[in-house]
Amino acid sequence: MGAQVTFEGRAWQVTGLVDGRVHLVAEDGATGCVLAVRLVSAPGFSVIGAAASEPPAPALWETVPLAAQERALAWLRHIREVETGLPGGPAGGGAPRPEYDPQRFTLAEREEVKARELAALGWARASRTTVQRMRLVYQRQGLWGLVDKRHLRTFSPTGRTDERVVAAVLEALRRRRGRSKTTTLQVIELAEQIVADTYGPARVKLPGRSSLYRLVKALADPAEPPGSAARTATGPARSGGPPSALRPAERVHIAGARLGVRAVGEDGGVVPVAVTAALDAASGCVLAAVLHPQQDGPVQLSVLLAEMAVPRPQRPGWPALLEQAHAGGPARRLVSLPARIEATAARPAAVPETLIVESTAAVTSAVLAVCESLGISLEPAPLRTAGAKRGAVRTLEVLAGLFSRHATTAEEACGAGEAVGAYWSMPQLQDLLDEWITVRWHQRPQEQLRHPLLPRAGLAPKEMWEVLLGVAGMVPLPLAGKHYGELLPARRCALTDSGIRLGGHRYDDACLDEHRGRGQRWEVHHHPHDPRQVFVRLPDGLLHAVGWAQGEHTLRPFDEMVRRRTGGVLARRGADAQPGSETRDGSGETGRTADVRAVEGISGAMMVHDADGGGAGGHIARDTGGCGVYDPRAEAELW
Repeated sequence: MGAQVTFEGRAWQVTGLVDGRVHLVAEDGATGCVLAVRLVSAPGFSVIGAAASEPPAPALWETVPLAAQERALAWLRHIREVETGLPGGPAGGGAPRPEYDPQRFTLAEREEVKARELAALGWARASRTTVQRMRLVYQRQGLWGLVDKRHLRTFSPTGRTDERVVAAVLEALRRRRGRSKTTTLQVIELAEQIVADTYGPARVKLPGRSSLYRLVKALADPAEPPGSAARTATGPARSGGPPSALRPAERVHIAGARLGVRAVGEDGGVVPVAVTAALDAASGCVLAAVLHPQQDGPVQLSVLLAEMAVPRPQRPGWPALLEQAHAGGPARRLVSLPARIEATAARPAAVPETLIVESTAAVTSAVLAVCESLGISLEPAPLRTAGAKRGAVRTLEVLAGLFSRHATTAEEACGAGEAVGAYWSMPQLQDLLDEWITVRWHQRPQEQLRHPLLPRAGLAPKEMWEVLLGVAGMVPLPLAGKHYGELLPARRCALTDSGIRLGGHRYDDACLDEHRGRGQRWEVHHHPHDPRQVFVRLPDGLLHAVGWAQGEHTLRPFDEMVRRRTGGVLARRGADAQPGSETRDGSGETGRTADVRAVEGISGAMMVHDADGGGAGGHIARDTGGCGVYDPRAEAELW
């Protein structure tokens, strides 16, 4: 209420927030009313006088040596304790230590106490002036200001360690913290077990024991090295469960579930599918949902942050990408394309206040830097009791079951029964999920969204989101479109005359013309589960969207039939490669002859073959886009 915003090129003042709609008034007396979701996702929207959230580039944070990262994170905990009395900040819970109680001691006194504590722990040059300087630089620059810039150009013995190993060591340190008899060897063995359980045996190469010893020493908190008791071990036990969420995007749960359908992988084989989603605890809205092969493990948190925090209308290439995906799916859709664009534009998006993650092993240093800059608190999910499931996991399993039923029905309507054992490709299944969540799940009344005084009426997630916006009196703001590519994982790729090749796909655009053939590798950000475009950082320092060179293949005639028939050929190739499988069936045809009869479309060209290769059937008829010679006899055979 009373905030000044910029919308449609004019300055407005917020005069009301009712049922998810924002009432505005301009200086000339003009009034307006717009959905809150549309307002914050509109191009050019901003809050006048508010500092914009600028997450640091994960690629820049990863250049910092690991020891410097941990030093900055340790400084962060000490600065928070000086300012608020709690190492975890106001959201950390618990009670402050007596010497850091803000009600009893001034800020200068708390700085002096912290300086003496750090000096007793062995920190060099830990004076009150140093504590005050680090606190002030943190207020100006955030977590990046706490990084010792002198170490940026020095060699770190742990700088090239696999991030998955680093995350496992951090998780092992967290589990063993506070146990006085814990040794470094026990931490290393526990980290090795975490890596094996998370990614599979022998899937991640582990460094030698000497390197692991140095890594544990670098990652351990100087105030609590392995073997020391936790400082809060004698404090009162925390009672009760997690706090309930009362505002939209206040607490967002990250959970995963398996689907009851399978998809066709990029190699033509059948892969089981899982979904990792971000569920808003207060409204039940799905802020992000990403499909992925089950064996790949959960989706990276940075990818989920990009999906949930950047509104779809502000992402590069939208709605052209949505139109392309809509055209490549089933013939019968839940809604028309204009209605889907309208509903997708109104889908909630926001930067969460707190993220509840299943496993802290997935939290890398780059994710910590991004969450710190955006003011996002990370919290581990509570342990499950015997025979019980958390609400987010149970909700996601219901969602996965309902969507699996919808995908199976759509598959049967399109004529399933292909030889490959699956009908949809992974991008098509992702598009079906996005449409179903927007049109069905967010409009479906849910049992857990009931008011205690109205036990017979449940609200839909979209309705609950609008109700809570009016009750909270504030709208959670999302990120700008330019941050979508910054949050995605980055790789170094070569730029050739044909463009950029990544994951078997080729990407090309006119913006790359003047930079080809320079013999250097460029920073490329990509969505691991969306091959439609990548983002390349050019010399101007900005990320430019580069589309998939073959991205419009779904719009070509008969292309979907070509994809399914090609998958059938690949499946039979694997069967023919087995000993004793010379024939495909009981007809006496060899695998080679059967494949020749089966293939009816390759690269968009229609062909007619005669297995014997002689007579009139030996002619090939191609369409005008082919490279063969037109033959009327072959065309007559085709029709």
